[in-house]
Amino acid sequence: MDIQPFVTPYKYGKPVLVGSGEQGRFDRNAVDCPFVFEHRSRFYMMYIGYDGIGYQTALAVSDDLLDWEHLSVILPRKNDGSWDSQNVAGTWILRENGLDAPPKLKKWDNKYWLVYHAYPHQGYEEGPAKIGLAWTEDENLLNWHRLTEPILVPEDGGDWERGGLYKECLVEHEGTFYLFYNAKTTDVPWVEQTGVAFSANLREWTRYERNPVLPVTPGGWDSGFASDPCVLRRGSQWVMYYFGFNFKKAQEGLALSDNLLDWSKYPEPIIEVGEAGDIDAVFAHKPSVISHDGVLYHFYCSCRKTREGDRTINMGNEFRTITVAASHDVFRKQE
Repeated sequence: MDIQPFVTPYKYGKPVLVGSGEQGRFDRNAVDCPFVFEHRSRFYMMYIGYDGIGYQTALAVSDDLLDWEHLSVILPRKNDGSWDSQNVAGTWILRENGLDAPPKLKKWDNKYWLVYHAYPHQGYEEGPAKIGLAWTEDENLLNWHRLTEPILVPEDGGDWERGGLYKECLVEHEGTFYLFYNAKTTDVPWVEQTGVAFSANLREWTRYERNPVLPVTPGGWDSGFASDPCVLRRGSQWVMYYFGFNFKKAQEGLALSDNLLDWSKYPEPIIEVGEAGDIDAVFAHKPSVISHDGVLYHFYCSCRKTREGDRTINMGNEFRTITVAASHDVFRKQE
């Protein structure tokens, strides 16, 4: 398996985005789940913030992919009793599929489309999450309209996903929409794997009968989780960046496919956790990969244990931020 066109071995080694740490802010405790794209001649990052109550979704902007400025919360908590009133974690906006092309959004039915998941209770990922869909005609990407009902729920799926649905990746190819998502079992500890559902209209979805398409590897570095799909195309080949977890380390991996359904994993992680004290010493996971000026930029969520001076604290002892790695050693020029 030739993975050289897809790997990003050069780590920036510093956060590009950190939560606010401020009481009452949506990102008081942490930031998570980057989704990076290009729009109207600028770079945007959709990401989620956690405030001790639940997730909300925001946008940040950048001109150089390293210095990011928070722009706005675009999917806020509603507290109106709806299924997504406590949490709304946006993870993907329909975009062009090409890995080597500019990461621009694309419209369907003259609208931009965003997929998210929501947990039913307050707290950190409390209860089985469902998947929802939002749309906008706003070219500033600030005002989104959520469909009233979820598009995918765990109770309609197989045993591998009955515990709840997680991060989504929405791909359109030859007139069919593919919704990749990871989900968990009801076991303790649970297992997370990745499946796919199909649609012609974004509202009615059919799960693939051979799910999960990316299962865990017993005894492997991804024996517990094979999660957070980021699916893109290079030529006739599809690549899925994902993270694996063996209940000790969360690290980034990849799989390749010719048809979006049959995936072959590279047997080792392509981004490993860092050394003690590094920004990603505990977890290096949740990929968003784009191309710019011939360089792949691989954004991911980075975690280490907290230490004095950290602006945010998550789950009591975790400093959770967003960082980036690249296919070329471009960061040395930035210092």
